[in-house]
Amino acid sequence: MSPPSPLPLPLAGPQAGPAPRGGANGGRGRGKEPPPPPPPSFVDASLIDEAQRRYLNYAVSVITARALPDARDGLKPVQRRILYTMHHDLRLGPDAKPRKSAAVVGDVMGKYHPHGDSSIYEAMVRLAQDFAMRAPLVVGQGNFGSLDGDGAAAMRYTEAKLAPVAMELLAELGQRTVDWRPNYDGTRSEPVVLPARFPQLLVNGSQGIAVGMATSIPPHNLGEVVDAAIALIDQRDLPLSRLLSHVKGPDFPTGGQLLATKQDLLAIYETGHGSVRLRAEWQLEEGQGKNPNPQIVVTSIPYAIERKAIVEKIAEVIIGKKLPALLDVRDESTAIVRVVLELKRGTDPQLVMAYLFKNTPLSTSVAINMTCLVPAPSRPGAEQDVESSEGAPTVPRRLGLKEMLEQFLDFRMTTITRRLEFDLGELRARIHILEGLELVFDALDEVIKIIRASEGRSDAQGKLMKRFGLSDIQSDAILDLRLYRLAKLEILVVRKELGEKRAEAKRLEGLLKSDAKRWSLMKDELGAIKKQHGDKRRTKIVGASDEPEFQAEDFIALEDANVILSAQGWVKRVREVKDLSTTRVREGDSVLAAVAGSTRASVAFFSNFGACYVARVHDVPPSTGYGDPVQKLFKMDDGERMVAMLSFDSRVLDVPEPGEEPEPPLAVAVTAQGLAFRFSLRPHRDPSTRAGRKYGKLVEGDEIIGVYPIEDGSEAVLAAAADGHVLGVDLEELTLLSGAGRGVKLIELNSNVRVVAAMVTARGRATMEVLNDKGKPVAVTLGEARGSRATKGTKKREKFVRPVPTTPEIPALPRLDAN
Repeated sequence: MSPPSPLPLPLAGPQAGPAPRGGANGGRGRGKEPPPPPPPSFVDASLIDEAQRRYLNYAVSVITARALPDARDGLKPVQRRILYTMHHDLRLGPDAKPRKSAAVVGDVMGKYHPHGDSSIYEAMVRLAQDFAMRAPLVVGQGNFGSLDGDGAAAMRYTEAKLAPVAMELLAELGQRTVDWRPNYDGTRSEPVVLPARFPQLLVNGSQGIAVGMATSIPPHNLGEVVDAAIALIDQRDLPLSRLLSHVKGPDFPTGGQLLATKQDLLAIYETGHGSVRLRAEWQLEEGQGKNPNPQIVVTSIPYAIERKAIVEKIAEVIIGKKLPALLDVRDESTAIVRVVLELKRGTDPQLVMAYLFKNTPLSTSVAINMTCLVPAPSRPGAEQDVESSEGAPTVPRRLGLKEMLEQFLDFRMTTITRRLEFDLGELRARIHILEGLELVFDALDEVIKIIRASEGRSDAQGKLMKRFGLSDIQSDAILDLRLYRLAKLEILVVRKELGEKRAEAKRLEGLLKSDAKRWSLMKDELGAIKKQHGDKRRTKIVGASDEPEFQAEDFIALEDANVILSAQGWVKRVREVKDLSTTRVREGDSVLAAVAGSTRASVAFFSNFGACYVARVHDVPPSTGYGDPVQKLFKMDDGERMVAMLSFDSRVLDVPEPGEEPEPPLAVAVTAQGLAFRFSLRPHRDPSTRAGRKYGKLVEGDEIIGVYPIEDGSEAVLAAAADGHVLGVDLEELTLLSGAGRGVKLIELNSNVRVVAAMVTARGRATMEVLNDKGKPVAVTLGEARGSRATKGTKKREKFVRPVPTTPEIPALPRLDAN
């Protein structure tokens, strides 16, 4: 980025003192007068104005001179300068011997790009990577990185030269086809853009982040892009849908499968914005030799994804036993991608890949944002030009596919016209010289006589011009002739060349007079480029996938199990429980809840902070000991603990089909500060993230003491406070929340008193037992405690501490095969 312009300094006024007399020496004979005072070293300026001005300079420089590519040649400035330096300064064409990358970087940095050497080298490395560029512009020798994410070797170890396709961007530089500008220090010139002969921006794509904008243009197949450009030449109003018959979609250098319909691609290419799904390709192989297990072989991976990261992620799945059907992963890749996944016999490979596509980088979303720089409009009232610090008037715009091709074709027409004009000028200059030679060859003896009688070159030149009516250029050419050119056969060579040059000049004049002929010439040149550099498409367009989506249940063996949760937060899964009173728990701990269900069913854990954590029964670690802390399954806050657990097995809890919320089954939550609410359990029937889902919102200092499902026949909620007050309230008096909330006041509490026990009563079960402060159980019945909501209820003589500990009962479930 060019430095900001210096601050304007105030002009010196009369107060600066009289101007010196007599020039720089201060006059002679009168003594030296004192020099004027130096200009002030600072000026008053608004911080806001200066910050805005300097940041705008920075932002414009990043947008136009660093991050965004030009729509005409598809290059960023650093890429353009690398290619120009290799071509013009170092002569590193495709046939040349490669040079050290350090030499290239040094020349680029010293002559054209005053930025860090590492950024220049990284840009050159990318230009040489065949897994990053669809048509690499640089041929690298040495370590230029790999699909595994390995970085390139240091620039002192690698060598580089231009690839053949890069010459299609550079070949016409010497024919005045593009504008030039001074380099950063004004010592030499550089091209504003390269005279690209094919739509390089679409072929290789581009990635960049500027200030307030970004670009993400995917690569495409060169042959398809050229075909689309030719079709647009033939019919400039060609609809986008017809263009997509040529450009099938992005074509990534690493291959893969693109999951996008024609409608999806049409919308993306029309707006220049959207995203597509890209995933790996794979095939199934039978095991051989000592390893008879079937194998999935991944043969291509998504673009810009490191192969090492994919292998590591799959290994994590295997180590974590998240996919029991997957036994091993091996990276057998060489220059060809080959990642081998070993499966159990009888496993459906489609289901395994469905899981891996969902949970690993084997499938990724590719964002498309076709923002680039285009020549700034110059018509009155048009968008204001952005003058970059590099001097090229361009503006950033998001283009669709057709607009991007139109930008290239218009630019290409300009370069072809300027090339033809240059070639015609060169031809006319040569014809002019040949006509002079033809004229004097008929009077060679006289020419020789004039030259011999002359006193020097200038004298001879003047006499020849006067005698034969020659121009300066013609007379110079005659005087530069070597003696052997005066042979009789040489005039035949001159006349033959003159005839050829005149015919070629006539052809060029015809091209310059006809737009149609120049468009036809462009088509021929594009066709030749396709023939020379085109190749087959690598990325397959598969449209909407008809393969099965991953379902977690597909890899879980269907069997019954029991989940046991202790009061201290230890949880385990066991196959059978004969007597919960004998299950192993830590010293001082006890069983808080126990539920039954199939391994594919969900189990919900309700915390005192109003969060519900849901997992599958299969995800609870099996154990014959104490189990594992529940914090290993979920991300819980400090002080958070579980107060209830419910099974969502259909044989235990019937969850109806989805409808309007809230719907049954319902539950009641009671807090320590005497609030309560009803809520639907349906939103918690599916497994949650580790962060869980909120079912209640609490005031500061409050917590939930219990969650109680409402069964058929439930009629009231019974609560007991620490000071001995008890209250039973009909369930209908409690608010039914549609989302997480605080609820309503259940019982009026005295200061510093908390609710210590609660339950939902049902017919035939309307008694709650609570321990008093002497450790004796006290029975509280609904009949004696029934009252109105938000009252203190009935006062008993005892002070309550906590509910009487009871051993939960696990219901007997029908056999799985009976459902």
